[in-house]
Amino acid sequence: MSRKKAIIFGISGQDGSYLAKSLLSKGVKVFGTSRDAEVQEFSNLRKLGIKQQISFFSVAINDFGSVFQCIKKISPDVIYNLASQSSVALSFSQPHETMESIELGTLNILESIRLYGKEIKFYNACSSECFGDTGQEKADEKTPFNPLSPYAVSKTAAYWMVKNYREAYDISACSGILFNHESPLRQDRFVTKKIINAAVTISKGEQGTLHLGNIDIVRDWGWAPDYVEAMRLMMENKRSEDFVVATGVSQSLKDFLEITFQYFNLNWEDHVTIDKGLYRPTDITVNMGNPKKIKEKLGWKANFSLKETINKIIEYVLKEK
Repeated sequence: MSRKKAIIFGISGQDGSYLAKSLLSKGVKVFGTSRDAEVQEFSNLRKLGIKQQISFFSVAINDFGSVFQCIKKISPDVIYNLASQSSVALSFSQPHETMESIELGTLNILESIRLYGKEIKFYNACSSECFGDTGQEKADEKTPFNPLSPYAVSKTAAYWMVKNYREAYDISACSGILFNHESPLRQDRFVTKKIINAAVTISKGEQGTLHLGNIDIVRDWGWAPDYVEAMRLMMENKRSEDFVVATGVSQSLKDFLEITFQYFNLNWEDHVTIDKGLYRPTDITVNMGNPKKIKEKLGWKANFSLKETINKIIEYVLKEK
């Protein structure tokens, strides 16, 4: 019996790398894409020890011909779209690139599946940013979207595009609306990794002050390897439907700071300066998720608390430095 084949658009990032590892462990043949695969280092895949088990293709996600030819050549059973400009903050300074990579990229994959004709299951990476400020209500699959950044606007458009193709053309496609999830593979420019890296260097006496923007924001943070398992379960589900993926517990960035610096017996207030220049033009104050549906229908739940997630990342960073 031939192995199932999966394409991961955006395989080099945090989620793509952990997803590739999960799929390989299930016997799936994994293909990954990059704009120029021949010169891409795929450092995350190398860190996980799986780079040699993956076949790579050069694909420009915003070019329909490139996407279609890749899908036609591989003829996959499932496609995961994790490729896009992934920083909310960066989307304010690069709105065109953000919208093109997310909206046009998603459309190119959906249209390629429709024209190719083979039954291919499709997973779209959506984001809790689409909900905007949830207040004290935990967002679920029925909560209206209220995007507050170019990134969130683009993810919202991609979500509706997936829903449209699912209903109009009977394509097996769904979106995972993922709340924040972290890991050692998170890029250093993200605030969570910035905090952890700074705490490590400060504990060694190598850095004096950490500059941050708004630390009163509240988010639902989870462990990234847990969240890619949710993606895989969605693709194994017989019915194509969208799911919120979250821990169900939200904490502030100030809590994140306190937990991180406590690991080193440090008081974060002695080392952090609030810089108004780092505030975003618009930002979400509170973002809370309700994972009830995915727990009841797919049996998925988050396995680690925020403190456990932070400690796991710190331990990894300490080993590397």
